[in-house]
Amino acid sequence: MASHSQSSATAPALIDFDSIKKLTNAEAKAVDQLIINELSSDVVLINQMGHYIVGSGGKRLRPMLLLLAAKALGGASDNHLLLAAVIEFIHTATLLHDDVVDDSDLRRGKESANAVWGNAASILVGDYLYSSAFEMMVRTGNMRVMEILSKTTTAIAEGEVLQLLNCNNPETTEQKYLEVIARKTAILFSAATRLAAVIAGASTETEQGLALYGQHLGIAFQLIDDALDYKASKEELGKNLGDDLAEGKPTLPLIYAIQNSNENEAKIIIDAIKNGDRDAFNEVYAIVQSTKAIDYTEQRADEEAQKAISALSVLPDSEYKQALTLLAMFSVQRNY
Repeated sequence: MASHSQSSATAPALIDFDSIKKLTNAEAKAVDQLIINELSSDVVLINQMGHYIVGSGGKRLRPMLLLLAAKALGGASDNHLLLAAVIEFIHTATLLHDDVVDDSDLRRGKESANAVWGNAASILVGDYLYSSAFEMMVRTGNMRVMEILSKTTTAIAEGEVLQLLNCNNPETTEQKYLEVIARKTAILFSAATRLAAVIAGASTETEQGLALYGQHLGIAFQLIDDALDYKASKEELGKNLGDDLAEGKPTLPLIYAIQNSNENEAKIIIDAIKNGDRDAFNEVYAIVQSTKAIDYTEQRADEEAQKAISALSVLPDSEYKQALTLLAMFSVQRNY
């Protein structure tokens, strides 16, 4: 997002995601090993699909957030590693179910699991990952952990259903839309950073600060995802451009463009959302551009990133706190 204004949360210099990632390399390898061990089932299809999904890249952002927060609080214990794997399992399960609901055939630039194995297998393996995640979290022997994660998965499911209700509904407001992404996306970010504090035995203030950081970061991250659907190339994005429109999803760029265009233009977007019309993408794209809806969405994401950074005041200064700050900036600066 080189076009970002200098006044935003993003620094002019591009942030090096890999240098942030390096800070948790050793722990991330241990988490990957845990994931592989937990995926070893005597049901061959579970192994195949599990390895396909887990091996298909992705930024592993949520486990990394948990590990960075843990290290900012003094170090990552075995339970931190276990919960980083749990968070990744829950995230992967939601992706499997998402792709079925959205009828997506691409995920991270590769064929989605449902395109390879079919919808039924994707849903069942998603269920297996959820169940495994709960089995793993029980091993921490910590009721607070189970309470947080059970509430989180319930909220994600509510977010999914709310999103389904908003689909093909051009009357979705910004507030309703933000409610969906708070539950569907941001809450798992928030759980990741909150759990780091819970396992570290940190104060309530620190736990709440880290939970807020994750929540605001998750919203910023999702808003940029929505903006990218109208500006990145398919290669950068790893999914088909215009997917959101084809699925009839009224994301923030569209909600803003409807409110800030003339009657004819608004009707083009409204009809495209109602009909899930990918063919209208070029027309819709032009209106999104002319109403500066992307700028608005990026500005809202910047505000969320700034709130995330402010919430980190509960942490002592360290390279890990700095990395969490940079991740908030990266979330609004990325182009993939």
